[in-house]
This record gives sequence, structure tokens and C-alpha cells, in this order.
Amino acid sequence: CRIDAIAQSWSVLSGAGNVGRRNQAMESLDKFLVRRDLKLIQLLDPPFDKNGPNPGYIRGYVPGVRENGGQYSHAAIWALMAFAALGDREKVYELFSMVQPLSHSSDPESSKIYKVEPYVMAADVYANESHRGRGGWTWYTGSAGWMYQFITGSMIGLELQKDQLRFKPCFPLEWPSVSILYRFGKSAYKITVFQVTENVGSYWKMDNIQGKGDTLQLADDGRDHEAEVYVRI
Repeated sequence: CRIDAIAQSWSVLSGAGNVGRRNQAMESLDKFLVRRDLKLIQLLDPPFDKNGPNPGYIRGYVPGVRENGGQYSHAAIWALMAFAALGDREKVYELFSMVQPLSHSSDPESSKIYKVEPYVMAADVYANESHRGRGGWTWYTGSAGWMYQFITGSMIGLELQKDQLRFKPCFPLEWPSVSILYRFGKSAYKITVFQVTENVGSYWKMDNIQGKGDTLQLADDGRDHEAEVYVRI
């Protein structure tokens, strides 16, 4: 356990790390824990074995399985969220494309390795030599819930603040936009989010009104609304 993904990611997500140290932490996570050959992000490395300190029950798993050096998907998703918090769009989408379940079953050979459903999040993906790339504990709502939080809150960048929606997106620059349908009480908001690099501030358009900023004011008025948000990055 020379390096642990949770400590690296939460140095960013907690806001506790200074800029230099948290950037170094995420560079180390990418270097030592991202296993592109297996399409997974290890929780820790090296795994615990028979010798050395006893961390408790996780040493009951063989090295490379579940928390003991495999991918524990909660922590893998926290890594995605941390890279998004740093604004690293290309890294965010690369790793998201790698760990989401469809990537493990893109062809028959991959499916034989992964061995579980390609349409739900697996809680684990194994790095053990005997089970390289095999998924485990599917239909596990914890990892599915965190993946939902990442997609909506980090990649699309949606944040509800009482009766306001704020956007801080982190999807690839080559995407033209992202569209969502957001329900607020009895109202429906069809929102298209753009990332802009021009030397202008963020602004929005809604129902033929335009304003500055990256935040939309919501109203539970039972109406349908159309909005565009242009976020300066």
C-alpha cells in the first residue's frame, strides 16, 4: 500500500491539499494506479499479502481482488471527480471511457474476460493475475450512484443551489454541447450547455432573456422552459 487512490483523490475533493501537492498526487495516481492494459484504476498498490502489516479484513482477499489492489469502483469514480475538479477534460473523458462498463464488453473476447453485465456498474474489477479484468459485485447501487453523481455533477457540472442551477462542465472540448432535461417541481427545463474558450464571460439565455453568469434561476411555475448556458473555461 505504497499509494492509495482515496488519499490522492480526496486531497483534491476535500480542498485540503495545496495546488502543487494535489497536482502531484493526481499525477502519481495516474502513473501508479491507472491500469490501461486492464481498463481499471486500482484502489492501492502494491496489494497486501501474507507478509507485512495487517490492515484488517481486506487482506482476506487475494492480492489484486476487490479492495486489496483491484479496482474498487467508488474510489475509481472519486478519481474521475478529482480530475474534473482540476479541469483536466481529456483525462476525465479518457478514464471515464475506460472504466464505464461498456468498455469492458466492446467485443466478444473482452466479454469473456469481464464475465459480468455490460450495462450496470460493477463494484469491483480484478487485477489479480488469475482473474485479470474480471468484474464483480454488479447491481451494486453504491458505485452506480457515484457514477451518476460524477456524470451529472462533474462531467456536465450541474449543481442545484436551492432554486438555482449552476454549471461548471468538464466534458471534452470537441463536443459541441450537452443537452439535458431538468425537472423542477412541475416545471421542465430543456437546457443546452456550451463550453466557450473565447475571451468573454459566462452567460445564459432563457425564454428570450439573456443574462451574465453560469447560473439559471428556476421557478416552479408549471411551464416548459428552454435555456442555453455558455460557460467560460
